[in-house]
Parts: sequence; C-alpha cells; structure tokens
Amino acid sequence: MRVVTDRDIEAALTPARMVAALDAAFRAGAGAPPRHQHALAGAGAGEGTLLLMPAWTPDYVGVKVLTLFPGNPARGLDTIQGSVLLCDGRTGVPLAVLDGARLTVWRTAAASSLAARHLARADAARLVMVGSGALAPYLIRAHADMRPIRDVAVWNRRPEGAQRLAATLAAEGLPVRAVTDLEAAVREADIVSCATLTGAPLVRGAWLRPGAHLDLVGAFTPAMREADDEALQRATVFVDTPDALRKGGDVALALASGALAPDAVAGDLADLCRGTVPGRRSPEVITVFKSVGAALEDLAAAVAVWQHLTSAPARAPAGAPAGAAAG
Repeated sequence: MRVVTDRDIEAALTPARMVAALDAAFRAGAGAPPRHQHALAGAGAGEGTLLLMPAWTPDYVGVKVLTLFPGNPARGLDTIQGSVLLCDGRTGVPLAVLDGARLTVWRTAAASSLAARHLARADAARLVMVGSGALAPYLIRAHADMRPIRDVAVWNRRPEGAQRLAATLAAEGLPVRAVTDLEAAVREADIVSCATLTGAPLVRGAWLRPGAHLDLVGAFTPAMREADDEALQRATVFVDTPDALRKGGDVALALASGALAPDAVAGDLADLCRGTVPGRRSPEVITVFKSVGAALEDLAAAVAVWQHLTSAPARAPAGAPAGAAAG
C-alpha cells in the first residue's frame, strides 16, 4: 500500500485535470451513503468535528476520515486534517492512503470551478475571495482556470491574512490584491467565493450585482452562515449534492426557516453535469452554488491522483451500483 503525500498530490493534479475527474464522476454516479458528522466536544478535543465519508464504484472504494479544528491555526496547524483510504473495488485490497487535507482542498475548489463552468458568466473577470485560509488559494486558482479572471480581491477578517495570501499569489503571476471594504468589492464582482467559518452572514444579497455568481464553500454546520437570506432569494440556487439541503448553513438554514422555498433550488452538480437541468439562463440572473462536500468527490480525486502516479490507464466510468445514491 502506497502512502501518497501532499507533495505527490500537488505533482499529480492540475485544476483542469481535477475538474474533468469530477465531471466524469458526477455523470457516472457512485455509491455514497450520507456523510457521518460528529462533534468532538466533550472528548478532550475542544470544538473539533469528525467527518466520515465513504464512496464506491465497481472499480474503486474510498473512505475519507477528516477532522476540522478551528483552533488549529493558532497552533501552527491547518484546520483540516485527515486521510483517504483508496481500495481496489474488485478485491478490497488497499491501494493507497492519501493526504486527506490536501485532497480536500483540491476537490472542493474543483467542485466550485465545475459549478462556475455552468453558472458563472462566460466573461466573468472580477473575483472576490472571502477568507484567506488553506482553501482560498485553491479556489482562486480554480476559478481563474475556468474564467478570464483579471482582478482578484481578497478580504479577510484579519487584514494581514488577506495581505499574505495576495502577496503569495501575486508572486505566482495572478492579479490578486488585498482589500478591506468587502461591500465595495462584492458590488463590483462577477464571482464571489466564500470559504470561512463565520457564524453570521458576511455577504449581503443587496450587494450582488446582476449576473453575479456566489460560491458558498464554508459554513459546513448549521451554526455557520456566509450569506444572508436575500442573497439566496435573489438567485437561482444550486447545490453540490442533496446533502446541502439538510446539512451545513446557508441553503439548509434558509429552507428550514421558510426564507427559501424548496422549489427555489434548481438542481445539483450531477444535474448540471448530465444536462438534466439548465445552468445560467441569462446574463442578468444571479446564481448561487452551495457545497458541503461529497464522498464521490473524494473518491474521484483519489482515483485521479492514483492513476496519474501509477500511470494506470483510466477505466471508462461505470454507472452507479443498483440502489446507490448518485452525486
């Protein structure tokens, strides 16, 4: 069994390769039971969260074990920690253990980029990144790979975080700058991407310009929220999987409160990839994509890395097993 490090993953993946892997996975489907999510408070772990996410196809089986500790940055550690176990789907033999944190940021950013391919305007040029954590640079790179982004404004509660991220990505040649006025930045943006752990909305619907696309990636528990009800009410809403209708903040909270009608959610990523629902309908419509993560995405990412590292020929995607949840 091979141990696949964060460096191995960086060497194996590109934004385009990861988006292609997710597109194929959402088209094909996979067995993927609901995500297990457990609060670790009371177990000597502070405010940690444990996530267990299995998925399988006829060719591969994957299980991600992930922890999220918001206090980790103060300890010099990433918020997200964990691993993905990849097994042969025909024999169950373990093939690899992959760095779960690095795989997560890659697949999460790729899901947002894949959604933007269907939902953001083709000429989207101005991106606002809300948050400057570990996921933020991957989201910026993924969106810049999908659309002709010529200006990226980074906002963070602590301005020094935005400044550090802007300097790092500017050194890569990306047009990134730090800002302190979130409202002004959002009012000019074509795409607003949020990856925070905020407990109260940061993005207001009144700020969104016609044609904007709002990408909501953080807020993975009902105690969190990145956008207000008006942002969702003004938009055509899409989710990564049906899990987002029940878990996490934003869409799930708005549905539970009655602020958002169930029929306001137009579809999920599988629908978009398969073409069973339309994406952007006009240049002026506002779109929202809410992701909470899916085991199918982890499996697709792990397989993409494994096949690249082993030069294994890609197998044609197989349909979802009978009775398995697609997407």
